[in-house]
This record gives sequence, structure tokens and C-alpha cells, in this order.
Amino acid sequence: MRSPNATPLAVRTDGSGPPVLLLHGFTQTGACLGPLARVLARDHRVLLADLPGHGGSAELAGADLWTAADLLARAVTEASPDRHPAVVVGYSLGGRLALHLALRHPDTVQAVVLVGATAGIDDDAARAARAAADATLADHIVDVGVDAFLLEWLDQPLFAGLPAWARFDGERRANTAAGLAGSLRHAGTGAMEPLWDRVGAIDAPSLVLAGGRDAKFAALAGRLADAIGANASADLVPDAGHAAHLEAPDAVISRVRALLDRGARAQPPT
Repeated sequence: MRSPNATPLAVRTDGSGPPVLLLHGFTQTGACLGPLARVLARDHRVLLADLPGHGGSAELAGADLWTAADLLARAVTEASPDRHPAVVVGYSLGGRLALHLALRHPDTVQAVVLVGATAGIDDDAARAARAAADATLADHIVDVGVDAFLLEWLDQPLFAGLPAWARFDGERRANTAAGLAGSLRHAGTGAMEPLWDRVGAIDAPSLVLAGGRDAKFAALAGRLADAIGANASADLVPDAGHAAHLEAPDAVISRVRALLDRGARAQPPT
């Protein structure tokens, strides 16, 4: 069997300019970033990766989070011949991957935006329980198939605020049961090494966002920004739940734009 590192991620690019890497959540694909991707592509080269186990990267379902970070670094380097680092915007699973990328390959990361993300479960018993729950859910996905599982997944209160267009039902159905199950087993929160004592090493400007109605991740946003340090800030997006970038895209885009503008002003003149 080939190493996951031997196969590149499926990545689509749009626009031109400084690179921005957008990382989707579990059960999505790179086609599920909505207005955020379209607006940023007006003056940036937007990289839309299918994360391991998803979409065109389904065969990489065995990749753990550190291996996925290696694959993302490769994608950024290949998409930017001048080796310009990317602003990385990650949602949920994508946010956890953004942290791994910033720690493993800091030279590829100019700034980090996290939406509904965590640095992991730092209680050993709770993490073991989550790993067991993820394994059970992975078996369930294989048993019932993608279509039935997606109906269950999107019916969770976590996604109650998603508008119809932002469900991306068709795009999610491009996933396979084996791919999603593998992602859960190898890159789920239960499988994740907690990074709370390591994220302070991230030097890149960091913005941690959460929906104001997403109580769990709103609390985690403040904790995560504090753990990263003085180069990080947390902000809540009013009237949004877990997928804040899809429920309140204009508000998230304005916050990402502000970070991009600050970065552009900080660049030395050429």
C-alpha cells in the first residue's frame, strides 16, 4: 500500500493573487465554502482542497492530522511557485487541520482564521470516549451509506441554522462511506492529539471565530485565542451557529477581509 504522502490532495484553484487556502468541515468537500470562496477569489488565488477521506481525496482516508498537514503544505507550495505563504481559513475539521499546518509547516502559513475549531480534547477519559464514539459512528456510516447518514448528520441541532443553499447536499454526496469513516477514525477529534500546550508556538496572526449561537465553540474560541497568545484574537459572529461562514457569510467575509488587509499593509514594498 502506498503511503498517504505519495498521493497529492485533490485541489481546485480559483482567481489570482496571494494564496488563500480554504479548508472545509467533515462531510463536505472543497466545493462547500460558498460566498467566502467566491469573494476572496476576486483578488486572491483561492485553493480549495478536498481533505483526506473527502471528495477527490477519498483514497487518502487513512491520513492522520499530521500527515494531512504535510499534504496541505505540499499543495500550498505547488500552487505558489514563488513560495508565498498562504492565509489559511479552516472550518471545524478544517480548523483543526489549520492548526496542525501552522505548527508543522509555519513557512507555508501567513495567517490563520479558525471557524468553529478546537485544539483538541485535553481530558484523557473524555478523549477516549470520543474516539470510541467516532469509531461507532464510522461503522454506522459504512452500514447505512452516505445518503442516509447525511440526512442524520444535517438534522443535528448544530446545523439547524443552515440555509437551504448552504446544505450542499449534492456536493456532500460526492463523498464515499469508506472515505468519511476513515476520516473519523484517523482525523476525528477523538484521534487528535490535544494541542493546547503547543499552539503558543504559532507566530502567524490568528483570528478565532465562532457563531454567537454556538455556545460550545464560542467558549472554545476565547480559550484558543488565549492559548495562541498575543498574536491571536477571538470574535463571535452574531446570529450564527456552528457553520458561521455559511450562516452569516457577509460577517465572516468582512472579518477575513480585515485580516487580509492588515497583512497586505504589513508587507514590505517591492
